Amino acid sequence: MTTPPLVGSRHELPIHGLSSEGAGVGRLADGRTVFVHRTAPGDRVRVELVQVAARWARGRKLELLHEGEGRRPAPCPHYERCGGCTLEHLTYPAQLEAKRRMVVDALERIGKVTDLPAVEAYPSPREFRYRNKVSFTLTRLRGGRVVAGFHELEEPGRIVDIDAGCLLPEEAISRVWKALRTSWGKGAERLPQGGRLRLTLRAARTGKALLFIQGGTDPGASGDLLPEVPGLEAIWWAPSGEGRAPRLVAGDPRIEDLWYGERVELRPKAFLQVNREAATHLHDLVLREVGSPRGLRIVDAYCGIGVYGRRLAIHGAASIGIEADPEAVAVGRERPVDGFRIVEGPVERHLPGLLPADRVILNPPRSGVASEVARILEREGPERLIYVSCDPATLARDLSRMRRSYRIERLQLFDLFPQTAHVETVLTLSRE
Repeated sequence: MTTPPLVGSRHELPIHGLSSEGAGVGRLADGRTVFVHRTAPGDRVRVELVQVAARWARGRKLELLHEGEGRRPAPCPHYERCGGCTLEHLTYPAQLEAKRRMVVDALERIGKVTDLPAVEAYPSPREFRYRNKVSFTLTRLRGGRVVAGFHELEEPGRIVDIDAGCLLPEEAISRVWKALRTSWGKGAERLPQGGRLRLTLRAARTGKALLFIQGGTDPGASGDLLPEVPGLEAIWWAPSGEGRAPRLVAGDPRIEDLWYGERVELRPKAFLQVNREAATHLHDLVLREVGSPRGLRIVDAYCGIGVYGRRLAIHGAASIGIEADPEAVAVGRERPVDGFRIVEGPVERHLPGLLPADRVILNPPRSGVASEVARILEREGPERLIYVSCDPATLARDLSRMRRSYRIERLQLFDLFPQTAHVETVLTLSRE
C-alpha cells in the first residue's frame, strides 16, 4: 500500500501541463495531481508539498532537475515572489501554446465538446508595457512602513512591494506610480487613513492618468498630491464596500480617451479592456463575426459602455445594449448614437423582452452568464451568437448549457494578458 503523501514531504516529478492558474501540473506516485508554480511542461523538479487534499496537492519548487523546452529567465526583477504574473518564465510562443491548451481542455472536459474547430490564436502586439489600468494594494505596517504592490504568489495575504520596474503597465502609468510613491509621505500619510487601500491607476492614450483610491474613511489630503505627480490629472476616492460611488477629490473629472474611433470619458469604475492594442484587434474581429450589420437587430449583452453596439449602429444596425453597472451606462449614454440604446439592469431581466434578434453578443465578466440567460438563449436565441469570454472554464460551462441548440462555428483566442494565465476567447455559435 502506498503511504499517503504528507505536507512537508519531498518528491521528484515530471511536469506535463499547466493549470488555468499558470501552475505546472504533475502527478504523485499515488495518482494525486500536484500543482507547482514556476514550472513548465517538460520540467523535472524536486518539490515540497505545502497542501494535500484527497485528489490533489500543491507543491513548492525546491530544485529544477531538468529544464523543459520553452523556458527562459524571467525578465522582471519582482517575478520570484510576485503573483501579478505567472507565465513570465516561459517564452512568449510557449505562453500562447499553453493558453491554447487551456481553452481546448476546458471546452472538451467541462463543455463536453468533441468536434472543436481549429483554434485561431492571435498574440498581443506588445508582450510587455501593455496595461492601461493597474490596481495596487497598499498596506501600512508598524513603524510607519508601507508596502504597495501585488499579492505574493505563495502567500496571497502578503503584499510584494512593486516599484516602477514592473513590466506590465504602460509607460505613463509607470511614471505616475514612481512619482506617487515618492510623494505620498512617510507612512503614506497624504493618502486616506486605514490599514489597507486599493490604488488604481488608469491612463489614456495621451498619457493623462487618473487615480482611484478605495478604502479609508476620508480622502484626507490626497488631493494635494495632484500638482506633485506629473501626468496625474484627477484623483477619485470611495470608501471600502460594494456599490460605493466614487467621489472626485481633485482635478479634471472629464479625462477623454480614444476607443474604436470614438471619444470616451475615462471613469474610475467603467469597464474598458486593459490592453488597448490587442483589444482593437479583438473588437474588429468580433464585428466581423457579426457579418454585415445593416438592417440587423442586435443585442449587445453585458455591454459595458456599449463599444460593440455603438459601432454596429453606426454601420446600420438597430442595436440594444444591456449593462448592470450604472457608471458604465452613464458613460454609454453621454454621447448618443443613432440606432443604439442602452438599458440598465441584469441581462436575465431584460433579454426576454429584446428577443427575437438577428445576433446576440455576450461579453460577460469572469463569472460567465447567468444560468437563466443560457436557458433563454437555448429556447429563443438568434441564428448566430458571439460569445466573448475571459474565463475558459465558465465559457465551457455556459456552452454546455446551450449545446443542444448551438454548435461552435469558429474558435478564436486573443492574448490580452501576456505573462499571465488569463486569456480572451471568442466563440462564434450557430443555431442547430
